[in-house]
Amino acid sequence: MPILEVSNLHTEFQTPSGIVKAVEGVDFSVESGKTLGIVGESASGKSVTLYSILGLIPQPAGRVTAGTALFKDLDLLKATQKELSTIRGQKISMIFQDPMSCLNPFMTVGEQIMEPLIVHEKISQPEAYSMALDMMNEVGIKDSKTRIDQYPHEFSGGMRQRVMIAMALITEPEILIADEPTTALDVTVQKQVLDLIKKLQKKRNTAVILITHDLSVVNYSCDDVVVMYAGRVIEKASTQSLFNNPKHAYTRSLIKSIPSAQSKGSELFNIPGIPPNMLMPPQGCSFQPRNVIGDADQCLTSRPELIEITKGHFVQNCPGCLA
Repeated sequence: MPILEVSNLHTEFQTPSGIVKAVEGVDFSVESGKTLGIVGESASGKSVTLYSILGLIPQPAGRVTAGTALFKDLDLLKATQKELSTIRGQKISMIFQDPMSCLNPFMTVGEQIMEPLIVHEKISQPEAYSMALDMMNEVGIKDSKTRIDQYPHEFSGGMRQRVMIAMALITEPEILIADEPTTALDVTVQKQVLDLIKKLQKKRNTAVILITHDLSVVNYSCDDVVVMYAGRVIEKASTQSLFNNPKHAYTRSLIKSIPSAQSKGSELFNIPGIPPNMLMPPQGCSFQPRNVIGDADQCLTSRPELIEITKGHFVQNCPGCLA
């Protein structure tokens, strides 16, 4: 049974140039102990989707206009700020994209790791300090008794990411959202961070939602995948089904763009063009101008709908993108 189930989510932003429809009708769910990958290029709506669920959309410019996000029996989109404040950081935690900008440079890492405990669990400073030391050891930060009193600038990028993971997991949340947790890290450190999240997830049976643009990370870490483009889900399936039998031209293009998928010495594949301007979203297939793998001439001029082609495997029903 899903611990989080999102249905028909719509989010938009009012700008001086008009309304940007950032998320349109997104559906997904995740179960305890499972990892869901949400993948797509920048501006596809991945992060906005999760920020919408947690009530982190900047207002009044941004607003959720429709949908439900059921966390157990509570619809997060209808929850009060008091309810959301209780849930965020305690029941649902988030690892943000850039640990250097998200960590407070004027607070020690120990103070920042302890903060969720003091705010949500109401425990004493000495007890929080002891738990922070234990968590730093658990996430692989050596010499924690010394490093707990150091500041973020004294840590490498990989170590700062471990601090962020420690902050997110110290309250033992039921859902962990990781927004591009391996961005700007070298390949070796990327694997260490992903393995650490997996290890801690298995220990606590935590549901993980991994936001990324990197399909190789998804293939390594996730049980299920949602592929987003222009604010909509264009394909979703189990990781095995998606990689063994990708259907949509955009999904196939993303997989083809993985460097390791290229023949040695061949030219790297890239998707031509840029995503559409969501101030003026296309009426038909949003991927048609960039579709070089399918048949762009067959792309729909009306809005494609998500259909189930095999059990658990959904894709937009655009003939040109399925060709």
